[in-house]
Amino acid sequence: MKVGLAGQGAFGVKHLEAIANIPGIEVITLAGGSPVSTEAVAKKFKIPHWTGDLAESLKQPGLEAMILATPTGIHAAQGVQCMRAGKHVHIEIPIADTLADSELLVKVQKETGVVCMGGHTRRFNPSHQYVHKKIKAGELKVLQMNVQTYFFRRTNMNAAGQPRSWTDHLLWHHACHTVDLFQYQTGELVSDCYAVQGPLHPELKIAMDMGIVMKVPSGAICTLSLSFNNKGPLGTRFRYIGDNGTYVAYYDDLVDGEDKKIDLSHVDVSMNGIELQDREFFSAIKEKREPNASVAQCFAAMQVLDRLEKILNSSAKAQSKG
Repeated sequence: MKVGLAGQGAFGVKHLEAIANIPGIEVITLAGGSPVSTEAVAKKFKIPHWTGDLAESLKQPGLEAMILATPTGIHAAQGVQCMRAGKHVHIEIPIADTLADSELLVKVQKETGVVCMGGHTRRFNPSHQYVHKKIKAGELKVLQMNVQTYFFRRTNMNAAGQPRSWTDHLLWHHACHTVDLFQYQTGELVSDCYAVQGPLHPELKIAMDMGIVMKVPSGAICTLSLSFNNKGPLGTRFRYIGDNGTYVAYYDDLVDGEDKKIDLSHVDVSMNGIELQDREFFSAIKEKREPNASVAQCFAAMQVLDRLEKILNSSAKAQSKG
């Protein structure tokens, strides 16, 4: 299968590293934002064609699919562009940063019939898969998820420590992981939610600290703390508190409530969550089926994010009037 990648930054490279472990997949084009770094990444991964224009990548002979690891604000437009060109598309999380754009992606996917998938890696990390299988087998019921998403990003830098051409967002990006995972693991839609945030950064114009609580009809709750001000261990830790055990997941690793490491080598064909999500994308194309984390499935998380944004905006207006 001949595929392309848009986005030469930190996460684009993570996808290229993952694809190198997947047999039968050939990356034939790279569309990037910076000519110098795009050429450098293309040469490093032996990609024969590189460009600054996604439309040019979409015209490459034999191309079947694109992975978008581009700035969040252009995800929806590029996703629609790929689907309209008849290409399957895998859009990094979040699929969009508004509910309207998310709805548009779902609509165009239905119209075109191509595979359109969101990069909801937490569904594929072996750690969360392990917990999911226990839930599906009736061996565990989630009572609470306690989640901490912490980074130290007071300047506009990416995961590789390089300057970003866009601004990250705690709600529409980082909270998206947990909102989707909470609904995925409980098998229910959020019935109640609330959010608060700290002051906006004077230059970046985004909240640097945020707190979110959610509940599903069965009574399970989720508490999520997010910060770009944390100078310490980075990333996200998920604590599952269940009726029959406690588990703490950190990306592809998992320990129990007593900090004993759990062997996940038997969970899937790889220990790399990004590789596993890419494998699902390519398999869904070959098997002509809906993938896990299709944009239609991801839409429920975007609806919750929209509700939370409205709560935050309403609170900000009330404070300004007060």
